[in-house]
Amino acid sequence: MATEHKNENLSVEERLKTLYKLQLIHSDIRRIRAIRGELPQEVKDLSDTIKGLVSRIERFQGEIDNCQARRLDEINKIENKKLLIDRYKQQLDNVRNNHEFDNLTKEIEYETLEIQLSEKNIGDYERQIDNLNAEIESIKSSIDDQTQLLEEKKATLDNLVSETRTEEENLLGRAKALEPAIDERTLTAFKRIRDKVHNGLGIVIVDRNACGGCFNRIPPQKQIEIKSHKKLIVCEYCGRIMIDPDLAAQVQEQMDSEIL
Repeated sequence: MATEHKNENLSVEERLKTLYKLQLIHSDIRRIRAIRGELPQEVKDLSDTIKGLVSRIERFQGEIDNCQARRLDEINKIENKKLLIDRYKQQLDNVRNNHEFDNLTKEIEYETLEIQLSEKNIGDYERQIDNLNAEIESIKSSIDDQTQLLEEKKATLDNLVSETRTEEENLLGRAKALEPAIDERTLTAFKRIRDKVHNGLGIVIVDRNACGGCFNRIPPQKQIEIKSHKKLIVCEYCGRIMIDPDLAAQVQEQMDSEIL
């Protein structure tokens, strides 16, 4: 609580300078992350694509297993039908009248048709299995291609991250160290603005009498207020905090000297 009270009593000028310094650091962090471009998202998309292809193979394999089980049922059905036909044929030798002969003949014809139907079903299942296996081979080829591309992009991303990790961690540390110097209300507002706008600028320089964020013209009276550093002034159009160029230049010079 004592720290928060102390921060709230910092002058507006000090708060503006600290905020602008924090903004410059976060802009550098954005620059580093921009170097990686779309690679992180591309790596994620490729990983998701490969998972989806693997799931398709698993689904197709399940369909193959189902077709094979049905094919086996039809084969067993044919064997049973053949046994019945053999039995009916043996019974034909012992018929006592035409009625029995006709009945047995019809049973043989029926079972023969059933065998033909089972043979047709077996052919259908075998074609389905062949088609599914062809699909699986095509998907496996696609997975190989996608995996190779994923490994290449991962390697590129890892190299970029490795090259910039130290600088990014250093900047994140500096940003975190600055935050306690800003009162919670101002810091929260700054972060909210920065997260909302597309370029991540929560505080901008007044440039040619206009807001450096949305470029809308600033009334002369408000420009005087910005230069006086008596209170934080936000753009009425985009909501960004505004800082006059002279004060921003002081912060930039200070940061440049710290780097040197």
